[in-house]
Amino acid sequence: MDNCLPAKPKTESVNISVPSLPKIGTSIPYSRYFIMPAVSANRKKPLILVVDDQPININLLERKLQRENMEVMTAANGRECLDAVSRITPDLILLDVMMPEMDGIETCERLKKNPETNAIPIIFITARSSKEGKLEGLNVGAVDYITKPIDLDETLARVKTQLRLQEIHRENLELQKRLGESRRSAAVGAVTQGVAHNLNNLLGVAVGYLDLLKTSADNPEMVRRSVALIDNAVDRMIDIIRQLSTIATIERLPLQPIGVQELLDAALARFREEYKILSPVIIRNLTPKNCAVRTNPEILESVVGKLLINAFEALPKTANPDGKIEIEARLDTKEDDTPNLIMQVMDRGVGISPEVAENLFDPFISTKTAVGTGLGLTMARHAIRNLGGDIELISRPEGGTVARLIHPMT
Repeated sequence: MDNCLPAKPKTESVNISVPSLPKIGTSIPYSRYFIMPAVSANRKKPLILVVDDQPININLLERKLQRENMEVMTAANGRECLDAVSRITPDLILLDVMMPEMDGIETCERLKKNPETNAIPIIFITARSSKEGKLEGLNVGAVDYITKPIDLDETLARVKTQLRLQEIHRENLELQKRLGESRRSAAVGAVTQGVAHNLNNLLGVAVGYLDLLKTSADNPEMVRRSVALIDNAVDRMIDIIRQLSTIATIERLPLQPIGVQELLDAALARFREEYKILSPVIIRNLTPKNCAVRTNPEILESVVGKLLINAFEALPKTANPDGKIEIEARLDTKEDDTPNLIMQVMDRGVGISPEVAENLFDPFISTKTAVGTGLGLTMARHAIRNLGGDIELISRPEGGTVARLIHPMT
């Protein structure tokens, strides 16, 4: 190339001569001044794209950055910049604001709108010293700016700062990925261990009563009792497998409108029927009285039932449970937001054990003082999320727990 810089001098004090450079402001041929280094996908040196329509600025920046063990590619205007980035992704772009054809502001906007390039940090090189000029660049997505005339040492310091920030960002992303993988592995391990433990226990019950049947064939009452217990153990195994299959799927559920009062009455009746619990549950603060929600009544009734059984099991066994479980329902309306139905199941039981506070919704999380056991809370949250809502568990300052169910009204 006729206009290449001379060989790298040994010291910073050596004068730089740039032979045959066009005059400042002269159009720079793309084929002559666009430099694309051969860079592998796993490059170790940072790659900087310098975009400026003034050759002297390009050469000075290029030389300074290369001396700091950085690779450099260059472009003379915004269109060349976009073309360069489409070929290879730089670690950082030094972008002049005032350029012909496409200026730096428009170039930056296009880069930030493209999902493949919006994460590249851009430092503007600008002759504008006003606050408004600098803010314009920052508002379109630049991370920093350098004012002309360019101070090479200051520029290098700012480039290194942004490269360090990028490296920290990449390390954080990698750490989050590893943490996510560790959590998934731990969750799979917990589920596997929980399934094995529960099924082994139930199989042990079934095998034990089968052995008893073999020695009690002549005792009809013993046979009937053993068969009933085996049948119960098998049903519980089937239920565990069914619930695990449900957790692994995301369904599109049929929805229909139902009054909140009607829904709660049906959920309470179902709770008492399924769990054979006659303890009264108080419904209070139902507002507004006649509101309806569009939902899957079967699923929502089941979720409320699971929250009620968790509240009941958390109550002290020696205390009179009357009036200890309360339900309230209200609309949560926020400006510019879709209103949500908030249903809360409140108890004055043992509260949330610190041992399981962070893992309450994991399968088979259980301690003697835990609010939720087995798959109940796991299933409840999965079901309500399929309906677009969520569940939160909150400790009450006065003792006990609030299970808050959030369901969108539309």
